[in-house]
Amino acid sequence: MIKRRDFLQQAAMVSAALVVAPSCVLSSSEKGGKKVGLQLYTLREIIDKDPQGVISKVAAAGYKEVETYGYLKESGFWGMKPKEFKQFLSSKGLTSPSGHYGFDEYIEGKEDILNVYLEAVTELGQDYLTVPYLNEPLRKNADDYKKVAEKLNKAGEAAKKANVTLAYHNHDFEFMPQGDTTGYEILAKETDPDLLKFEVDLYWAVRAKQDVASLFSAHKHRCVMWHVKDMDKAKPELNTEIGNGSIDYKSIFALSKEAGVKHYFVEQENFTNIDPFASIRKSADYVTKNLLS
Repeated sequence: MIKRRDFLQQAAMVSAALVVAPSCVLSSSEKGGKKVGLQLYTLREIIDKDPQGVISKVAAAGYKEVETYGYLKESGFWGMKPKEFKQFLSSKGLTSPSGHYGFDEYIEGKEDILNVYLEAVTELGQDYLTVPYLNEPLRKNADDYKKVAEKLNKAGEAAKKANVTLAYHNHDFEFMPQGDTTGYEILAKETDPDLLKFEVDLYWAVRAKQDVASLFSAHKHRCVMWHVKDMDKAKPELNTEIGNGSIDYKSIFALSKEAGVKHYFVEQENFTNIDPFASIRKSADYVTKNLLS
């Protein structure tokens, strides 16, 4: 499986043959004023060949929001500068409230990259600048997490001045023990709640055996975004379409008001014997019809 960090460190992605989208589309991905979004990393293996075509099919599958990844100043968003990309999204009825931007270099001391990101976020009109991943050398122990938190506080201050909110997206490693605490708890405790919010990846939290209700309760008003992807019943290391797996999403979505979530992004890191566009459409359909209220 292609790892997220590979895409954060490389300008080019592996190209594959573009899959033709099925003709059936959803009539809407909105219910009760809430929208279903898609993290475009889901389609990383096909988007590079025809980004506008792929994103057009994302809109046709019923999505109203997209979350970006892999931005580079030289190549922008799949060859489009932020303002150009914003115009393209708008032409398809899409907005992008959040983007994943690689933070390893910033944490390692290359602080000027933050201004590059903030410029892109502002021009695209995103509300959240989201930290997607921490490379292993940056998170070996509790002190490392404290150093990361210090850096994120500083980045959060700069983001706030630009009318942007910094957010952090988890995997499972943040929940590993660090003495008598965890990396996640260190990040939460050592950062200002007004400067750093959380994008909770529900699959990774469940896989790390976290009680999601307790997580939301412990970090009230900080869990503003969710990554929604389901866990294959037979092989938990694999994803499946929302509603097909083992995660009790109906119970989790019942907590959405308490958690204060503002955006839901479907994400799938792998596909098994299914057209990717059929997959994302099934997930959007399930979320819209069964989870949003």
